[in-house]
Amino acid sequence: MADLAPPSPFFVLQLDRIRAAARLGCVIDLACGRGRHAVPTAEAGVPVIGIDRDAVRLHELFETASTRDLEITPLRADLEAPSRIPIADGSCGAVLVFRYLHRALSGSIVRALAPGGLLVYETFTTRQRELGHGPRSPEFLLQPGELPQIFAELEILEHWEGISSAPQPEAIARLAARRRH
Repeated sequence: MADLAPPSPFFVLQLDRIRAAARLGCVIDLACGRGRHAVPTAEAGVPVIGIDRDAVRLHELFETASTRDLEITPLRADLEAPSRIPIADGSCGAVLVFRYLHRALSGSIVRALAPGGLLVYETFTTRQRELGHGPRSPEFLLQPGELPQIFAELEILEHWEGISSAPQPEAIARLAARRRH
């Protein structure tokens, strides 16, 4: 089992908000893969549900959680069919989404959040194509200013778009937003 990539710097900056939001309900990491963000969430003392469609990656996440005695529940689901999160509406204190975009899922993400619940989202923008690596398909790249528009019904706490520098440049959009009470 390979080591996990370090979590996003944006995730690290949001960790206190994630901890606070966890009091409102479960924390889920959508398209969690091997647990780049689920593992540090659980290491911070927050139980997390990691959702992904890749059984191999979820098994690796389960093994990591077992080895490190972390409270992570892997859940296998194809988030793109039928474009719904398999979690009860209003039950999530926080939803984490990193390097994943399926626009049709946005309504389900908002509905999953409890009142006051937190969304932490970071993914690629169309400027990523200029960098010569990473996703190239428009379905996986945000247009300028699109992320806060997708989640316009939430209270935007932070939003940033640009080129990140570490470990290699990436064109990304970051959003922290809260479901209104």
